[in-house]
Amino acid sequence: MTAAEKKTTTTTNTRKVTEGGKTVTTTTTTTTTTVTPLQQDIDAFILQFNEEYERKHKAFEDNFWATKMNLQGNSSDELARTKNELDLFLGNAANLTQVQALLTRPGLTDSQRKTLSIFERTFKCYIITDAESLSLREELNVLEAKLAEHRRAMPLGYVDPTSGEFVKASSVQLMTLMRSSDDEELRKSCYEGMRSIGAYIAPQFIEIVKLRNKLARNLGFEDFYDYKVTAAEGFGKATLFPILEKLAQDSRPILDAALEKLAAEKGEFALKPWNTGYALAGSLVKDKDPYFPFETAVNSWARSFAALGIKYQGATMRLDLCDRQGKYSNGFCHWPQPAWVHPTKGWIPSQANFTSLATPSQVGSGLGALVTLMHEGGHAAHFANVKQESPLFGQERAPTSIPYAENQSMFLDSLVGDAAWMSRYAYSKDGQVIPWDLIEREISTMHAYKIFRLTGLLAGPMFERKVYEVPEAELTVDVLLELADSVEVQVQGMLTGRPVLAIPHPLTDESAAYMHGYVLAEMAVYQTRKHFLTKYGTLVDNPNIGTDLRDVYWQCGNSRNFLNLIQDMTGSDLSGDAWLETLRVSVEDKTESERVAYLEGVAAGPVYGPEDSVDLDMRVILVHGDEVISDSAELSGGLKEACTVFTQWISANF
Repeated sequence: MTAAEKKTTTTTNTRKVTEGGKTVTTTTTTTTTTVTPLQQDIDAFILQFNEEYERKHKAFEDNFWATKMNLQGNSSDELARTKNELDLFLGNAANLTQVQALLTRPGLTDSQRKTLSIFERTFKCYIITDAESLSLREELNVLEAKLAEHRRAMPLGYVDPTSGEFVKASSVQLMTLMRSSDDEELRKSCYEGMRSIGAYIAPQFIEIVKLRNKLARNLGFEDFYDYKVTAAEGFGKATLFPILEKLAQDSRPILDAALEKLAAEKGEFALKPWNTGYALAGSLVKDKDPYFPFETAVNSWARSFAALGIKYQGATMRLDLCDRQGKYSNGFCHWPQPAWVHPTKGWIPSQANFTSLATPSQVGSGLGALVTLMHEGGHAAHFANVKQESPLFGQERAPTSIPYAENQSMFLDSLVGDAAWMSRYAYSKDGQVIPWDLIEREISTMHAYKIFRLTGLLAGPMFERKVYEVPEAELTVDVLLELADSVEVQVQGMLTGRPVLAIPHPLTDESAAYMHGYVLAEMAVYQTRKHFLTKYGTLVDNPNIGTDLRDVYWQCGNSRNFLNLIQDMTGSDLSGDAWLETLRVSVEDKTESERVAYLEGVAAGPVYGPEDSVDLDMRVILVHGDEVISDSAELSGGLKEACTVFTQWISANF
């Protein structure tokens, strides 16, 4: 027996006793397990590493939030420093050597082996041994932080066509105006504002692209995209892009039919990038707006998740929902504190921050905020329920699969588009449910164009792949801008209101070469929806959904492969079949099935009404930058009262 083994002693005692005049022989077996000193050393190593990772992770994530939210005292230098510290910690080759040595020892417990294995997988994603590559990574951290600061300081907006004055506006505000403004000149000006982002960030971005490729090739990969996808998914570009290309090919007839229908119904006018969203929405955005008040979005999200049986396991969530100058231009959720099970402290609940870019007074802001809450709240629910013995199982970077993470959030935000959900939660301030004829009109005018979401998701990764494939000597600002337009036209059939260079993901390491995850996740969303509808018949307000998500998708964290998890949940391999099947449903069939669901929803009502208190097992802090608006832990009425205070704050400030 080696020093690494457990010593197990089994003692058997036999005795005879008399019961009711009969002699009975009883046998008692006692098993005692003694942990050897070396095993204690393994546990000490695991604990020390977990706690050190936790500290460095939190230091970086706190700085990430401060800079992205433009909080007082935020520092891009401090962000780069803590990012470097985290990278160096995860990239310490000596740690990998030690972990691999420990994994060869006999007598490891299942728990020790599982935890050491996630250490090994994580190290392999980050370890860089040569000095040049280490220097490149540090240089990239600095350049990316400076680009983020540069983008945040951009004077983004549009030129008012009437006054000729420049009006500041975020990218979200520009896109909302393109969908809702009746003034075509204003919409065109907003589109020009969106296009200006690409030219503004291009000079710095192309230098980052070149350095990223140099780093990836030093590490033995074809390019940076190949490096990133291999680290996150366990397979490279050669596996990923045939999947995406097949989806693009199979969906092309649907796209062509939709573009032809759009031109026939709305005229060539509708194919202009600043007009498409407006032509599709028509008055729908305005007509739906009263039934999605911004003030009630948090309450609706909380009630809907509670009815799904979702719990946050004692987590704390900080929500920064309203737009302001200098704030990061995309909604996101992140975890300064991952959830995990500590050997002596027990359960460590997660701490999450998430943000949206709502302007409460703007038409469509309520629905936008609600979808963001369902999406980012889905991320938060997922990571709050990871129940493993290391924080590495519940952090969102590699080796956590991108589509695995996005599947959870996108599945939950998909519910908002269901008549079954709207009939329970889409109510005006005076208590009127969204009328059926409005939903019916949306189906008749929008269903044929749902394909635009698929192609919009595909455009991002298709563009990024091509950027990293451009020879370094040929990558200039002009080439980058031309490439962006050509990919949009090739994949989406036209230029669109959100140019690919206005998407913020490629600019930072955390989300660069990430967007393929949305495509794979959406495939999984439709497959998961189909599975649940087959199994249970309903999705909305069904507590079995939350239970199944927790047990199959969430608790395991990144210990399971994404493709295997889809197989575990649905019984089938991942494919785009369910997604394409939904897109091919006729308008007539879609209308009838949604009409039935609407009537059933109105009759049943939500499980929890607007005045009901719900328990998500979570502390919610509503903030606006540095200002704390309300904190459910500080209020006797909990989350319900926090929502009321938030509503009052919105009324006073917007």
